[in-house]
Parts: sequence; C-alpha cells; structure tokens
Amino acid sequence: MKFITINSILALIMVFSGLNMLSAQEIIEDKPKEIAKDTIDNTKRRKIDGVAAVVGEYVLLDSDIDKEYAQIKAAGGQVKDFSRCELFGKLLEDKLYAHHAIQDSILVNELEIRGRVEQQIDGFLAQSGGTLDELLKFYNKSTEDELREEMVELNKNMQLVTEMQNKIVEEIEVTPEEVRQFFNDLDEKPIFGTELQVAQIVVIPEVTQEEIDKVIDQLSQFKKDVEEDGASFTSKVVLYTDDIASKRTGGKYTLNRKRPQMVKEFRDVAFSLQEGEISEPFKTEFGYHIIYKEKERGQEIDVRHILLRPKVTPSAIQAAREKLQAARDKIVSGELTFAEAALKYSDEVETKFEGGRLINPMTQDFNFELTRMDTQMYTEIQDLKDDEVSPILQDEDRVNAIKFKILKVTNRTDEHEADFSRDYLKIKRLALQEKQLETVSKWQDQKIKDTYIKINGEHRKCQFSGNWLKN
Repeated sequence: MKFITINSILALIMVFSGLNMLSAQEIIEDKPKEIAKDTIDNTKRRKIDGVAAVVGEYVLLDSDIDKEYAQIKAAGGQVKDFSRCELFGKLLEDKLYAHHAIQDSILVNELEIRGRVEQQIDGFLAQSGGTLDELLKFYNKSTEDELREEMVELNKNMQLVTEMQNKIVEEIEVTPEEVRQFFNDLDEKPIFGTELQVAQIVVIPEVTQEEIDKVIDQLSQFKKDVEEDGASFTSKVVLYTDDIASKRTGGKYTLNRKRPQMVKEFRDVAFSLQEGEISEPFKTEFGYHIIYKEKERGQEIDVRHILLRPKVTPSAIQAAREKLQAARDKIVSGELTFAEAALKYSDEVETKFEGGRLINPMTQDFNFELTRMDTQMYTEIQDLKDDEVSPILQDEDRVNAIKFKILKVTNRTDEHEADFSRDYLKIKRLALQEKQLETVSKWQDQKIKDTYIKINGEHRKCQFSGNWLKN
C-alpha cells in the first residue's frame, strides 16, 4: 500500500498548500545526493522540460517533478521524506486517475474551481503581505491571467483525481463480521489518542430591517444607474460587491442548467432572466444580490452579480453578546444544563438539537482526537477543564461577519489500546479504509494494463510499486 500512502500524504499537502499560495516564500534548489537504488540519477544532464511519461492523454514533464518538490517545500513538507521516484510515481497515479475520470465523463465545477483559485491568491497576498507582481515573479509568469489559468488547470486535475478516487470506493462497505475479522487479524492493536467531545452555543447578531432596506435601496439604485444612465455593471461590481472571490472577474459566473452550482435562489433568478436583463434585488443566505445576465449559450449562461451584506449595528452586536452572557450565567449557576441552554439560546441549527455537540467532519461522529484537532478549536478549549464553560468568544464564518459562542468539553476519553466494543466505530473505519485501499490497488493494477503508458529515459530505472513499465 506504499504508493497509496504516499499519494494520500502528498494530496493532503497539496490541499493545504493551495498551490503554494499560503506559505511559499523561497524555493531551494535540490542538492545532488548519493544515488540510491530507487533514485533517479540527477547527475546526468536531462533535456529541459523533456517528456518523462505519457499516461493516456496526459503528458508528464520532467519539470512537473521539480514543481512537485517545490509544492511540498512551500507547504512546509520535508522533501527528504520522498525520493524523486516516489514523487514521480505519485504523479503517474494522478494522471491515471484524471485520464479515467475524463473517460468516465466525470465533471468538475469550474465555477467552484475558479472561486477556489481566487481564494488561494487572496490567501497568499493576505498572509504573506506580498504583491501580485511578486507572486507573478515567484511563479515565473508574465501575466495574472497566465498564473490564474495554470492554477485553474492544476486545481481542476486535482478535483478529477479526487472524484475518480471517490467513485472507485463509493459502494465499498464492511459487514460487522468483516470488522471483527479485521480486528482479530491485527498483530498489534492500535492505540487511540485522547479524544474530546465539544459542545458550543452560538448567538448571531440580528440584522435590523433598516440595514436590510439600505442594502436593497442601494442595489436598486445600481440597477437604475446601469439601465437608465448607462453606468457600467462591471465597475459597480469592482467598487461595491462583498463577493471578494468574484471581484477580480467583475462578478462573473458561468452557470449550467444540468450542473447545479450556487444556491437555489441564485440559480432560479439567474435562469429566469432574459439576455441583457438585470434582476430585482433578492436574498440568499449570503446577503442580497442583483444579477445581470450577460450571455446565453444553450445550457450555459454567463452572469455577473453584485452582493451586498447588510451591516450589523453596534447595538445588535451588544444585544447578541448580552444574550449569550445570560445563557452562560444560567449554565454556571446550574439553572440550565448546557444542552438545555443550547436548545433555548443557540442560533446554530446544526448543533442546538444535539445539546450543542459539534460533529467531527472527518469521522461524522462527536469525537475529536486531541492531536488532530483543528488548531483554532484546540486553542479555544486547551485550558478548559471538564464541564467548564469557556468565556464568550467572537468568531465569524462565510455567512456571518461576526458571531459569539461559548464552548464546553462534554466528554473526555484518555489514550488507550483499542477495545472492540468500546471503539467499534473507529475499528470499523480502519477496516473500511483497508478494504478501500485494496479496491483502489486492484483498480489501479487493471487500469495500468488497459491504458497507454510510456515511461521515458532514466525514469525507467525507478522501482515502482505499480507495474508502470508493464513488465
């Protein structure tokens, strides 16, 4: 399973690196090192950007391997953990997945990908304090569009890989007997780290009708300025929109009738418009919008939109804080349990009916392993004793610019050796993961046989875990 482990680790690195966007500062040249059996001889001269391999319709260049090294370094990874051959093998796997994703007509949402790219660029600029010119220089690109298109293509291929992997294992299940057999066959029982269950109560400041009316009036005026006075819709976007991801593109999105994207309210309005028409202001969970339908091409339409979020007044913020303080006081005094207070006071629908307990997105249960906990959450609860209620904390999310919360550790399980009854769900996940890995391995072996693959030059010296050379 070595090839899958490497692939998984590198895929995670790619996700968190955002194409080097978040932490890339310097790329250090690889130094020549002693040639191992599983290592390409870097002392020999290679032609610039030579073709290292062909997988189906994909061409893999020598420079792609160098980029992979750079991406790992930029993400804070240790390149010494991976040989050049291992990185090359991982890239071969990615091309195989992407090739068959296209063959299986797997589609990716380009709108979401372009939005993700904008977030990656914004994230880099915000965290590094750099300029766009510095970013272009770092990546050796002439224009912003050139950089953006390369990032879009890379993100698109990553998404194809993920979707293909998901498709391979989507129907894999394990029976209770398979779980038991998996556990009994383990030579050494796993050790599960300390786990916590965390609950929270969230209060969101209310938006006044006066602020809503201001936003609606402003959007209506934008519509009038464009329709009656000839103002530029795109200029209005650049000056006023609260949708940061689409600001650089003038608020432009491409929608397809057959591929749901954006929230339903947005789609319903967009597809109801005639070409050249501007909608009336309307509401989604993100705020208030107007849409300009720019062009229609069969099932696809190009639209531009302006998003405005009503301002939250200081008095509303203070009222939300006081409401949460009242809930906290009742919990601390014993008048209400945390679960009762969550049901009564919390504005977070996802948790209020579960006693405020948070669901771990990785495991879909209520347990968070301490060593793998989200950094922000760990910081917020690290000093909390069991059943202690945190002070009021300020937070935000993609919908709410400000909200308040209190946290509590509701259950703690210390590090221990796996017990079948006590840890059944965790053991089941491990058994399922092993079965999925076996399925992926079999799929890969078969697809390597069925796919046109050519490995060139010194890359043929690698010792692959898969039969890429078709010996």
